[in-house]
Parts: sequence; structure tokens; C-alpha cells
Amino acid sequence: MSKYIKIIGQTPSLSNVQKFVKFWNRAFKGELFVGLWLVFKEFCQAQIHTVQYPLEKLPLSPRYRAVHELKRLLESGNERCIGCGLCEKICVANCIRMETGYGEDKRKKVFEYSINFGRCIYCGLCAEVCPELAIVHSKRYENASEQRASFALKKDMLTPIDKVLGGQDSEFSGAGSVNTDADKRIKATPLKYLEEVESKNEVKAKEEVNA
Repeated sequence: MSKYIKIIGQTPSLSNVQKFVKFWNRAFKGELFVGLWLVFKEFCQAQIHTVQYPLEKLPLSPRYRAVHELKRLLESGNERCIGCGLCEKICVANCIRMETGYGEDKRKKVFEYSINFGRCIYCGLCAEVCPELAIVHSKRYENASEQRASFALKKDMLTPIDKVLGGQDSEFSGAGSVNTDADKRIKATPLKYLEEVESKNEVKAKEEVNA
């Protein structure tokens, strides 16, 4: 035998006054006026939090991976790229192309360097693998184009020589750059230890002679 009891309840009918009171209690609670007061207070303070782009831009992280840039040597202004091709080989998106050859001075030179930004995923592997810190990620992140594939040639990415010689360019510290304490992390080789031992022995021998 079932122990459940079925109860059929009927909603009591409300008058028009009771319906209005019920609507008033549901719509106009205290939280509504608290929210209106906060909005009015912020409106009177007139603090603008909107960034007026492109006149204003948010600061980027120094490790941000944006559009690529080819750097020059600060001392001479020569191109850092030696045409080793490591960036082209490690690119997982297969978007880097470079043409190298030998110039009149019989030295290897990079004649053309291009990146397809339509395929690039900005992983930063090219900047990390570069032994000369030639290809880096700049702070320019606007790369919109009317076409699906946007190519950047060497002349577009290479740092202007006037900027380098004029002292306006500085050593890059973004993604792929060498850490400031990199020299401290280098482990000494056995030859280095041997040199230190020999130098200590020489100093000890001189002290014994002088004594």
C-alpha cells in the first residue's frame, strides 16, 4: 500500500491591491537603490577608465611576443643575422623563408628574409634558437591586413641604421634575449678549474720564495 498522500493545492486569488504590493516588493528592493547610488557616485567622480586607442596604448609585458624585428649590432650597425637558418628549421608553422649567399668579400650574407604573418603562431621558438639575437619579437602588435596572408620582408623588419648609429636603439631585453645573470649560470670547464689550480700554485710558490 502506498504511503504517499497526494495533496491538490489551489492558489488563492489575489486582489488588484495585493498584486501591486507583490510586484512592488519584487521589483523595488533595497539592492536596486544601492546599485543606483553606486552608479550615480561613479558618474559624479568622472573617472575615465577607457583607453583611447590608438592615441593611448596599454603597456606590454617585456616578454610579450609580438611582430618580429631584425636587430643590428649596436657598435657597428651591421646585421646580426649570420644566415645559419636555425629559425627557418625550427619554425613549426613553416612561415619563415630566407635566401643566403656569399658576397664580394666571400662572407655569407642574408639577401632576403621573409615571414608569413598569416601562418605565424608567435610561439617564439625562432627568437629563442637564434644564436646572435638577430630575430626578436618587438612591441608592435598591430598586424592587421586586408589580405589573408601578410608577408613581412627583410627591409620591413630590419632596424634602421640611423636609429642604431643615432643611439636611439638599445640592447633587446624581450622574449629570446639573454638573461642578465647568464654569466653566473655558465659552468666552468675542466680546463678552467686546471687554470685556477695552476694560478693558485704559482701564487703559493711566490709566497714561499718571498718568505
